Amino acid sequence: MPKEELVKIAGLSVLLVRSSRKTLAVQIRADGTVIARAPLRMPKDRILCFLSEKASWIRMQQGRMQERENMRQQARIHLDAAQEKELRERAKSVLAQRTAYFARQIGVTYGKITVRDQKTRWGSCSQTGNLNFNFRLILAPSEVLDYVVVHELCHRRQMNHSTQFWQEVAQVLPDYRKRKAWLTENGWRLMG
Repeated sequence: MPKEELVKIAGLSVLLVRSSRKTLAVQIRADGTVIARAPLRMPKDRILCFLSEKASWIRMQQGRMQERENMRQQARIHLDAAQEKELRERAKSVLAQRTAYFARQIGVTYGKITVRDQKTRWGSCSQTGNLNFNFRLILAPSEVLDYVVVHELCHRRQMNHSTQFWQEVAQVLPDYRKRKAWLTENGWRLMG
């Protein structure tokens, strides 16, 4: 069971996590949180000395992460209420059409389609066949929107991400990897 403790060193707040690991390591999360991971029996003064030596490097990494986050905020697409309402309506219509089209092609049925503003997901499929889509998909290229629709509909056959699932997706969209890669590389710009 890991033991956690907040320590202050060289003007930094560091979450010290001790566990059965063999080495000492520093992790800096995207939000700037610093975590030191250390073996259970390593002396605390050795850990603090290590952190003190790494303090300037840690601050530099935190600065880089903050710059990256600022760039992301500037690159994100920001919508006012009227724009969001219009896009939601368009998304409902387009997603309903594309879902019906691909469901016929795949040979599956589905339940209700819900369009939401999700912070981390593009789509989901429930056990009962209800589909949820992020309205911001309407901002993506149409082939990327189609990929998410096909992905969720293929869960009607395979409720997992097994090899068989990806084979189902590939039968409909042989280039799905390219579409998925676009979403991985660029999707964050669309998220609110």
